[in-house]
Amino acid sequence: MRQNPSFAMTDVGEIRRLIEQNPWVTIVSSTDAGLVASHYAVLLDEGRDDLTVVGHVGKPDDLIHGLGERELLVVVQGPHGYVSPGWYGDTASVPTWNFVSAHLSGIPEILSPEENLEVLERLVARFENGMPQPRLMWQPPNDPDYVRRLERGTAGFRLTPTRVVAKRKLSQNRSDEVVETVIAELEAGSGPYADPRLAGEMRRDLETRRAAR
Repeated sequence: MRQNPSFAMTDVGEIRRLIEQNPWVTIVSSTDAGLVASHYAVLLDEGRDDLTVVGHVGKPDDLIHGLGERELLVVVQGPHGYVSPGWYGDTASVPTWNFVSAHLSGIPEILSPEENLEVLERLVARFENGMPQPRLMWQPPNDPDYVRRLERGTAGFRLTPTRVVAKRKLSQNRSDEVVETVIAELEAGSGPYADPRLAGEMRRDLETRRAAR
């Protein structure tokens, strides 16, 4: 991802928030057979306060990616959406796409079976806890044998990135008045490009920049 200093996101806390709120990632590896991409959920490593993530891939994706043997790229995609030039007012302009994204690169560490089980348990809890009646991993009708078979069919990993490129492109190159107009259009709830999540990111960024002035 090409970086632009005006849009660079360097605050570790903000990148952690991006990962926490957008755990469904794309994992990309360069192999002898060409580029390979897979899609899995990851979590921040609860024992760290940096950008280390943990997750798993289903076998044989671990072999396809050469997991633990070569560098891979984890792409985290946050809110994103189309911005019409009509929202800028009567001025020369072209369409654009606002987004928040982070690229985490490094060679992952392979987890032990017990560590992998812990990550699988955390993943299930992370998403089931929002359900009216959560079905956690160790609860019946799942039994220990079933859970162990599930673990053996996956490969857990921990990635401490050695390179991070994060970008928050949210119309920072426009006046506050224009940004407010874009936010209002995204919040409107009508039309094909309404996007409250993107509007919320833009509002958060605008208020942060105003507070720093």
